[in-house]
Amino acid sequence: MSYKIAVFDAKPYDMDTFDKVNQSFGFELVYHKEHLDRNNVVLAGGADAVCIFVNANVDSYVIDKLCEMGVKLIALRSAGFNNVDIAYASGKIPVVRVPEYSPHAIAEHTLALMLCLNRKVHRAFLRTRDWNFSLHGFMGFDMYGKTAGVIGTGKIGKVVIGLLKGLGMKIMAYDLYPDNNFAEKNDVQYASLDEIYQQADVITLHCPLTKETEYMIRDESIEKMKDGVMIINTGRGKLINTRHLIEGLVSRKVGYAGLDVYEEESAYFYEDCSDNVLTDDVLARLLSFNNVIVTSHQAFFTQEAMSNIAQTTFENISDFFDKKPLKNEVVYQQAK
Repeated sequence: MSYKIAVFDAKPYDMDTFDKVNQSFGFELVYHKEHLDRNNVVLAGGADAVCIFVNANVDSYVIDKLCEMGVKLIALRSAGFNNVDIAYASGKIPVVRVPEYSPHAIAEHTLALMLCLNRKVHRAFLRTRDWNFSLHGFMGFDMYGKTAGVIGTGKIGKVVIGLLKGLGMKIMAYDLYPDNNFAEKNDVQYASLDEIYQQADVITLHCPLTKETEYMIRDESIEKMKDGVMIINTGRGKLINTRHLIEGLVSRKVGYAGLDVYEEESAYFYEDCSDNVLTDDVLARLLSFNNVIVTSHQAFFTQEAMSNIAQTTFENISDFFDKKPLKNEVVYQQAK
């Protein structure tokens, strides 16, 4: 039996990869360019499962409508699932995800942001297009010997640590569940968040977005940091309070910011908005700084990662309809 999958937020590169990988699965794929939310959930009518990405908004209303229409599974093609009301979905419709696709892709983009900011590569590119080869304002610093604070030491954080150690940096790390074995083998020092804020020259975020980590980078934490600190976020936008980050940039407490995510990104990221007026004043202000690089949630975007995403997504869907255990199911855990 061929199952019908409604794939939302589908871009040409998604379709190319999904069609190629689907040759081994034989699903009926119906692509929709729209994000799944309460305004277009009707597009899922007739589908056995929906496949969604990070900009979907699957609240209780959407979940009820999916169930009414006979949709049996929500398949996230991302690791994060904060855009789905998991508590409400529990017992109504299963939710699966792709817990990892390429930690190397995200770690390498993290390093790229650090190096570009430090050595002003983004500014040099624009300057030399105008035949201006002046070095004024481009002085960076040796990353060798500096201290990096890595917040979150899952698979991505561990790969980042390996890359930064290759540059000769001292590593401080924070994780709710520290891997002391890894730390001992790799000369990594676990520390408190306050210690990292106070001592790190570069802080990079690789933790999930939870109630505890939401806006962990805000005025109070920025105030504790070293003057001129570099902050990198390739995790989730709401790990950082952007208004407070801007205040830190204006005061020069924050010397550099490299952001692959933004807390209100869903209205802009993955879309061509070049013909539109940018109505988000906070994002517009952020983009005005020459010591800030914003990329459009593209850290994951490599050939290998895209192939892994499609493969795991289809395996999740296939396991569900074959009544096999769902190893990547998102299970609601009630707070104690």
